[in-house]
Amino acid sequence: MVTRTAVAALATCAALLTATGCSSGFDKADGNAPAQDTTGKQNLTVLIATSGDAETQAVKKAAAAYAKKSGNTVDVQVAKDMNQQLAQSFAGHKPPDVFYVNSDQFANYAKGGSLYAYGDEISDAEDFSQQLRTSFSYDGKLVCLPKDTSTLGLAINTDLWKKAGLTEQDYPKNWADLKKVADQLTGDGVTGLVTSDEFQRLGVFMKQAGGWITDSGQTKMTADTAQNAEGLSYVRSLLKSGSMKFAKQVDTSWGGEALGKGKAAMTIEGNWLDGGMKSDYPDVKYAVAPLPAGPAGQGTLAFSNCWGVAADSAHRTAGVDLVKYLTSADQQIAFADAFGVMPTRTSALKTYAAQEPQAKAWVDGSAYAQGPVTIAGFDKVLSQFNTDLQSLRTADPKKILADLQRNGEQAIAKGN
Repeated sequence: MVTRTAVAALATCAALLTATGCSSGFDKADGNAPAQDTTGKQNLTVLIATSGDAETQAVKKAAAAYAKKSGNTVDVQVAKDMNQQLAQSFAGHKPPDVFYVNSDQFANYAKGGSLYAYGDEISDAEDFSQQLRTSFSYDGKLVCLPKDTSTLGLAINTDLWKKAGLTEQDYPKNWADLKKVADQLTGDGVTGLVTSDEFQRLGVFMKQAGGWITDSGQTKMTADTAQNAEGLSYVRSLLKSGSMKFAKQVDTSWGGEALGKGKAAMTIEGNWLDGGMKSDYPDVKYAVAPLPAGPAGQGTLAFSNCWGVAADSAHRTAGVDLVKYLTSADQQIAFADAFGVMPTRTSALKTYAAQEPQAKAWVDGSAYAQGPVTIAGFDKVLSQFNTDLQSLRTADPKKILADLQRNGEQAIAKGN
């Protein structure tokens, strides 16, 4: 579909063509594709959802560098409500040219035809994480490049650890170890392990038990299994013992706050924790260890957004060119330095690991991390799953998983 701007330009030039020799600057639309601006200088709009000023400034700095290099202009805008603003812009056929795409909304946008699939234009796409490339593929095609990534590790308040008479040799290697130290660290206003009451944290135990929500191709639900039940039952046992609590149960909003305020001896968080601790709790000492292995081995979760290019953009070639710049190895390292995320390029991740030794557990987790679920309509399924997990301490894990299985099967059937 041709954008309103393109229609206006074509109409104006059609009226003036014989008198002035006006050139529209737009290629003809091909089928339902929008007419493309063919002028030398492109004016791009980028919409981002930011974790804070550091991320905002880093993206604006990168955009300015690209503009200087390419001759194009780039206007970086910060969304107040990313999903709402994108939905409205798609509906009105006036989207930003380039934008962040949340993993939970990716398939919805791809199914709706809102995303321009540019993966086959990336000559070195295989340098990006295979797991994340799979997450951002639709109908067998890589749609958009993962912009950065984060994994989960076990963050430990080292002062509380030492106070309990523990050393680095006591860092838990498996579930039995974790239960033992969590019990030992609980008391005097401190809970051994505190984390969020959502699958984005508790899902690691399902993965470590050998389960997950879907199969690797995200075409079949695998929620209602003995492995997943074992993972959630282990969490429930910690919750019942009191050695594990959810963040809100200790009057905090997330694991990092609980760790920083000394209410948690351990938490499960991603590499964004580093920035939060430096900003809010600079005097609190902590270390990050790999998450303890479960019956099926090590397991963690990977989180990412991708750089979307609008199917309705009149500047798709320039948009893809900008994405290539923003996802270059050097730029991914710059973003990592600026706001704590990890590169999605394998080559850049090696450089990051060498520069940030304290992030070793998070970096190493990339090798066995489970990527996000990206199925059209599945955001509602996962929202209900999170609601159910809030009552895990007293609920039946098998019932929670059976409900997840049923809801997920309905979503997949509707999506197909």
